[in-house]
Amino acid sequence: MGDSNTFGLLAEFDTPRDLYHACEKVRDEGFSRWDAHTPFAVHGLDTAMGLKSSIMPWIVLVCGLTGTIGGFLMQTWVHIEAYPLIISAKPLWAWQAYIPVTFECGVLFVSFGAVFGMFHVNRLPTFYHPVFNSDRFAAVTDDKFFISIEAADPQYDEARTRSLLEEAGAKHIEVLEN
Repeated sequence: MGDSNTFGLLAEFDTPRDLYHACEKVRDEGFSRWDAHTPFAVHGLDTAMGLKSSIMPWIVLVCGLTGTIGGFLMQTWVHIEAYPLIISAKPLWAWQAYIPVTFECGVLFVSFGAVFGMFHVNRLPTFYHPVFNSDRFAAVTDDKFFISIEAADPQYDEARTRSLLEEAGAKHIEVLEN
């Protein structure tokens, strides 16, 4: 483990292909506290990084079912218990009329689940990160690709990690401070 003031290393790559292969090497070395930073989505990068499947589909499914069932039960309660009015000789439990509101409640809860689930899963908002201290990192929004490896990683040894990133084709490597 490095100096307590050291966050880790930041390596710069020129192309998505270089970044992809570097991610495979970092993954194969057993690092667990690292990330890839790109200006656009790179197809297959999650596989190269060894990332697990996202929990987001399950969050959205549970929220959607909760909204749908809740909307249907709310209307059932309103029409049968709270305000039992017979309108146009229809039965109290005319479930066909509940479909539009049931659908909209499902969509509403799915939307909330997707947005707030994304915030939680991505740990947003992040107002500060040590990579923001790097002047070169500003190019990540334009045309450069980066890998950051944290010093808190059990596999981290500054000299060995720097050597690995150089072998992976990094064009520039810098030490990040907290």
